[in-house]
Amino acid sequence: MATFGAGTLVEGITDLFGWHEPVFRVWYITGALLGGAPLAQGTVYLLLDRKVADRLTIALGSYIVFASVFAMLTPVDATLAKEHILSGNVIQWEAVRWLSPWVNRYALVFLVGGAGWSALRYRRARGERDRFFGNVAITVGALLPGIGGSFTRFGYTEVLYVTEFLGIILIYAGYRLNIVTRPAEPGHRREGEAIADPADGGSLPA
Repeated sequence: MATFGAGTLVEGITDLFGWHEPVFRVWYITGALLGGAPLAQGTVYLLLDRKVADRLTIALGSYIVFASVFAMLTPVDATLAKEHILSGNVIQWEAVRWLSPWVNRYALVFLVGGAGWSALRYRRARGERDRFFGNVAITVGALLPGIGGSFTRFGYTEVLYVTEFLGIILIYAGYRLNIVTRPAEPGHRREGEAIADPADGGSLPA
C-alpha cells in the first residue's frame, strides 16, 4: 500500500508543480518499478508453496534493485519531458525502459489474476460471501490504474490519478472484507475454542 501510494504521490506532485528530474527518478522506482508488485507478492504467498514464494521474493527484490540502480544512473533528456506528465521517453538508455514492463506483468498476473482466482473459489464456498466480494474489489482496484494509464496516451492524465485513487480504496476495502470476523457456524468451532470433556463435564482446550 505504501509503495502504491508513493508512486501516486509523486505523480500528483508533478501534476501540481511541473516536471523535475529528481521527482521523475523517484517516480520511476516507486511507480513504474514497484507500484503494485509488493501487493502482488502477498498474493504469491497465498497461492503458492512457501519455498517457491520465498524464491520469487528474492528474485523480484533483486530485479527491482538492479533496475533501480540503472534508473538512477541513466541520463535523461529534459527537453523531451512534458511539463506535467511523467513518461519514460526521457530516459536515454533505452534498455532501461524495458525493465519496468516485466515487473508490471508480474504484478498483473499475481495481483489481478490471484485475486480473481480467489474470488471464483470463494464464490462456490459456503459462508464466504465477504471474501468473494473482497477479492472482486481487489481485482477491480488493481485493474483501474492500468485502465487509467491507457487514457494518458491520449493526453487525459487526470484520468490516471482518479483511477489510481479509486483503485487503492477498492484494494484496501477488499482487504478489510477478507479479514472480517465471522461467527462460527453450528457444529463448527474456532481454533483455540474450548470443547466439553464428557468424562468430567469440564472442558479441554481445542
